[in-house]
Amino acid sequence: MDDKTICPHCGSRMKKWRTPEFSTWSAEFFFVCFNDDCPYFTRGWNQMEATVSASVSYRYRYDPDTGYTGPIPVWSKDALKSGIIED
Repeated sequence: MDDKTICPHCGSRMKKWRTPEFSTWSAEFFFVCFNDDCPYFTRGWNQMEATVSASVSYRYRYDPDTGYTGPIPVWSKDALKSGIIED
């Protein structure tokens, strides 16, 4: 069984991140890769600039309620980090 809380792009343990209070997401938290050297995150800057002409990127996330894995958008290296839940 694969551990969904390990980023498949860099092997880092993802951190719990609290979803916004009034979001439409059903989960109270996601697991998000906050490794600033993760290739998924670092390649995202060029990918988004090339495809949508925006200076943004994305981080890899896992939604434990739905099982969905994929991107969560970020506008800076520190974006979303204030929502990290330390266990």
